[in-house]
Amino acid sequence: MRPVPAPNIASPSGDAELVRRALGRDDAAFRTIMERYNRRLYRIARGILRNESEAEDAVQEAYVKAFAHLGSFRGDASLATWLSRITMNEALGRLRRQRPVVGLEIFEAPRSQAEIIKFPQMGTSGDPERTMAQREILQLVERATDNLPEIFRIVFMTRVIEGMSVEETANLLDLPPDTVKTRLHRARKLVREELDKQIGPVLMDAFPFAGKRCERMTNAVLQRLLLL
Repeated sequence: MRPVPAPNIASPSGDAELVRRALGRDDAAFRTIMERYNRRLYRIARGILRNESEAEDAVQEAYVKAFAHLGSFRGDASLATWLSRITMNEALGRLRRQRPVVGLEIFEAPRSQAEIIKFPQMGTSGDPERTMAQREILQLVERATDNLPEIFRIVFMTRVIEGMSVEETANLLDLPPDTVKTRLHRARKLVREELDKQIGPVLMDAFPFAGKRCERMTNAVLQRLLLL
């Protein structure tokens, strides 16, 4: 299964116009760029830093740097990729200050094949129990993702969570596509193992029939018995 593509990612043909307007200090253009790419950039930074507030700060700083040097954008890559690289470098810089040995070399690995997994999406269900269960599943996925080794985590975030293609991820990380597939395959396996450890022991509690549903069924049966 392929991941769901990230919404509102502009085509390369629209990048130039947005950049032109932003260079003209068009506030609406700045806002459009940020609304379009906030999620992608946050997820990249979050995948590296594993801290929500740090990731937000990194994205904010990346935007400031990007907008200050917007004139250097030549369109060789898409605006999304250009901004993603700036954000990744900002996040890595922050991580390097915490651990001086961290660098882009952490993203190197051998080659192989990979598959994509798709996690449940948060819906607008009217069932509070189901909504809470979905939220808990997503929290488990976030924790499992945070526990991935660094060399796998950013690939997992970009490919599975954000839905970037193999080519986009390879271009962003300056890796061969086969290396991206290898990392994703390993990350996918590790996440599943982590989820199995957390979810496995509670599977016996799946498909509960208690509370209001139990009471409703009981009352309905009793009413029908009274009519016999």
